[in-house]
Order: sequence, then structure tokens, then C-alpha cells
Amino acid sequence: MLTTKQRSKLKSLANTLKPAVIIGKGELTESVIGEIDRALYHNELVKVSSLKSCESSAKSMCIEVCEALNCQPVLVVGNRFVVYKRSDKEGIEHIDID
Repeated sequence: MLTTKQRSKLKSLANTLKPAVIIGKGELTESVIGEIDRALYHNELVKVSSLKSCESSAKSMCIEVCEALNCQPVLVVGNRFVVYKRSDKEGIEHIDID
């Protein structure tokens, strides 16, 4: 579970991010969850956007993604959400949230 201070730091880092994954009309599928998982492995902090034609809310999709991938929700605004998961990948600069 992220503390308020950690979430605040991650929110500030997420401001400059562009959406790594865009969810279309096809809703949240296993392949989209797989893409988010790959993005988390490489970047630790991922912004996801959904098109206006997507019928699910960003909040419900964020909850579903967090349950499926065991990641932490950072921010949900409008049709976008941001998730965080510490990566096991070596050779990348890990986000220091402490």
C-alpha cells in the first residue's frame, strides 16, 4: 500500500508521462492487461488512457488492472489512470518512492 507521500511523488512524476496503453472500444481484455504488465515491467509507472467510446469507467478498469497485476493505483482522472509496480528488471533506474 502506498502512503500519501509516496502517491504524491508518483503523481508528480506521472504528470509528464504520455499514455503507454490506450484502451479502445474493445474494453479491457487480457491482451490489454498484458500490455500494461509489459509496460510496468519496463517503466514501473504507467499511464493508461481510454477512448470516449469505451463503456467502462477508468476507475473500474483501474481496480480490475490492479487486482490482475498486483500493482498499486496512483491516480484516476477522467478517462485516464496511472498505476505503479516495482519492477524486477535489472539495468533500469528504479523510482525511489521513499
